[in-house]
Amino acid sequence: MKVKICGLTRLADIEACNAALPDYIGFVFAPSQRRVTVIQARHLKQALDPRTKAVGVFVNASLEEIAQASEFLDLIQLHGNESEVFVRQVKSLYSLPVIKLGESNAADYLVFDSPQPGSGQTFDWNTISCYNKPYFLAGGLALENIAKAATHMPYCLDVSSGVETSGVKDREKILQFVSQVRRLP
Repeated sequence: MKVKICGLTRLADIEACNAALPDYIGFVFAPSQRRVTVIQARHLKQALDPRTKAVGVFVNASLEEIAQASEFLDLIQLHGNESEVFVRQVKSLYSLPVIKLGESNAADYLVFDSPQPGSGQTFDWNTISCYNKPYFLAGGLALENIAKAATHMPYCLDVSSGVETSGVKDREKILQFVSQVRRLP
């Protein structure tokens, strides 16, 4: 099972991820307390271990906004109400895999999240049906519920606030989260 640490904003966050080596990290370009600019994300990406892939998280962004960051990203995550046509445009224009919130035939991966992303709220994971695409499971993940989340067979566990202390990424929680996922059967 893969791991994504989302919402990185500081060099210290990158350093913690370089020590833990999650499969993915996420830069949030949408309005959020974890929002970064393209310039900040580019700088942070330069310090990221190349074994970890960088995901850009966008919510109802324009193609132009996505274009600015696509040159240094490894995947694009569309976390809004983007249409199937838009998903296909993004894939065509930027030649990067796309992760899409909810159901999407055009996306490479799906992501399921709580109604208020980044809030730490867990939603009813039992509402996730079997899909023919690998999916990222987000929303309310923390050290305490990794094993339960894993029973839903996601491709990737996607955590943000669950590895924070007082709204800031916590190196020890990141290391523990990645380590626990790696130990899953």
